[in-house]
Amino acid sequence: MIPNEYIKNLYRASLVFLVVISLFFVVKILINFKSYSILGGSATHTITLSGHGEVQAVPDIANVYFTINKIAKTAAEAQDKVAVIEKKALDFLKTKGVADKDIKTENASVYPKYDYVRTLCPAVINDSPDISYGCGNSKQVLTGYEANESITVKIRKIDDAGTIMQGLGGAGVSNLNGPNFAIDKEDVLKAQARKEAINDARNKAESLAQDLGVSLGRISNFSEGGDYSPMYYGKATMMAVDSKATSSPAELPKGENTITSDVTITYEIK
Repeated sequence: MIPNEYIKNLYRASLVFLVVISLFFVVKILINFKSYSILGGSATHTITLSGHGEVQAVPDIANVYFTINKIAKTAAEAQDKVAVIEKKALDFLKTKGVADKDIKTENASVYPKYDYVRTLCPAVINDSPDISYGCGNSKQVLTGYEANESITVKIRKIDDAGTIMQGLGGAGVSNLNGPNFAIDKEDVLKAQARKEAINDARNKAESLAQDLGVSLGRISNFSEGGDYSPMYYGKATMMAVDSKATSSPAELPKGENTITSDVTITYEIK
């Protein structure tokens, strides 16, 4: 038979164990409670700042876009007419040092053209046949075919852009647009603008944290937006190209392109 004193000691030990376990869970609940707000969300405190960075650079390439459009009685004839103008334009581009890799066909198409023809029937009013009306048997009549080809050219010798546009106009292309001045290796400048924007946001966050008497922790959120602002050619320049002037082409001012980055960074604060 188990002595009563042994049973009492076992009871006391069990009671102490239960008290320790209970205190452990109470402390754990209190710690978890501190990490949540009254509504149950995270109580981690943060500050969010935005930063802006931008880089200016002189464009080093010019993009030109043109189309060739021809109409003929047959599809083959229309395509042949396009091919003649295309060869003339490409031969000219080669004389200006434009590489084949910088000439890209964006689209080529050929489709039939129709006219809507109405058959008229005379209506005699007061013995006069001058008034007529449709008899109801109108139809579409095939009149020929239209062929189109669209080509984009990247000009690396940017100072030749005006001369090249004038030469393409003289080659007989149908539509000529450009030049759109751009930067070939734009990603490098984008990274530079982003770095400036991040530094701007960090400096603002550090200044605010100092004013608040807190310290910055880890970054909990980051987002980026940006803008690329090209410069455009003037209307007078485009008119000179369209008119196929025989005089020297006008100098096309390149200006500067601005690449920007806008970031938003959220820091935890301690």
